[in-house]
Amino acid sequence: MTWLAWSPSLPVAVALAVGPVAGVLQSKALAPIAVVALVLAVLAHRRRHGAWPWPRGAASWLAIGLFGWGAVTALWAIEPLRALGTSLQVGGFVALGAAAARALAADDAAAHRRLLLTATGGLAAGILLAGLDAATGNAIRAAVRGLKEIPPSLAFGLKPAASAMALWLPLVAAAPLPRLLRAGVIGAGAAVLVLLPGEAAKLAVLAGLLVGGLALLLPRLARPGLGAVLAAGVIAMPMLLGPVLARGVPAADIPPSAAHRLLIWDFVIGRIADRPWLGWGMEASRSVPGHRDHPSPEAMARFGLGATERTAWLSRAELLPLHPHNGALQMRLELGWPGVLLAAALAVALALACASPVALAVLGAGAVTAMLSFGAWQEWWVGAELLAVAAAAGLRRRA
Repeated sequence: MTWLAWSPSLPVAVALAVGPVAGVLQSKALAPIAVVALVLAVLAHRRRHGAWPWPRGAASWLAIGLFGWGAVTALWAIEPLRALGTSLQVGGFVALGAAAARALAADDAAAHRRLLLTATGGLAAGILLAGLDAATGNAIRAAVRGLKEIPPSLAFGLKPAASAMALWLPLVAAAPLPRLLRAGVIGAGAAVLVLLPGEAAKLAVLAGLLVGGLALLLPRLARPGLGAVLAAGVIAMPMLLGPVLARGVPAADIPPSAAHRLLIWDFVIGRIADRPWLGWGMEASRSVPGHRDHPSPEAMARFGLGATERTAWLSRAELLPLHPHNGALQMRLELGWPGVLLAAALAVALALACASPVALAVLGAGAVTAMLSFGAWQEWWVGAELLAVAAAAGLRRRA
């Protein structure tokens, strides 16, 4: 079994090499890719060191504690079995990622350099493929799916891949390449990602660049500063958004998907008020009362969404299709104050654990996507995050 003699970094390097292209073709493929890579990394560490890389550190235990609390909320969740199942499944996935991160942190510097170089190549290939697909009207992904006609909705399938690549893009800054080449890859990659569908990915790219730049300029303040900002956002999100949404936000001229998000958040804040302390239970976003209702005429008017051709479909949209598209609101809705406080503490612990500006940039990019898009428990997104955490753990030796 010579594969067990591989460096723990190698499976994660392979995952980051194939992940961007696989994510463009089918984003759900990122979950199994991440599982296999993280398992192999843990086994390789066990084979090399003779001991398991058990999770340790504040961030690992806070993350495991968050899912432990999620399991407790199954006692009052609307769908107890789903709540318990998601807590155990995603919590186990996160524990595996924490173990793999410890394995990569213990790996040698040469393996880290190979990982970053491989990740850079994978990102370049994935971003190029995504750009070509968008430029051809999504003909590449339509051909992969065997579609003779390209439905307009297929364009939105690039959003998950763009968000995952925006999350991983800062890793290029630490790759063992000439500085100008690294800057070129990051600049070209950022330009393509900004042109792809998905507002969250655009903002994530900008956040990664901004946080990385500030970390270079203010190295002592960057980690506690980012941790404080993220924790404050997690805790205060309902209190910040609630009054603003209650007064109404002009939404007629923003993208319809963004207008729908405002309606979703307005509904979620109302449901949070119904169970403010312990929440509705893990995964309750899928079944909270009223989630399939349509926006009321009063809500549509409050956001300036009249019966125009561009926004008429919003009056028929569900108020909460699957999740709030906001990680902080989802934590408060489902897990109540205990979950919010655990998540806030986790944000601080992750920021303090970042050993380089590159790691902080990855965290900043991921936080923006978590606050604006996708469900907190979606396996493909969790897999993308855990691959980023594992790769960033290897940056400790290069801090």
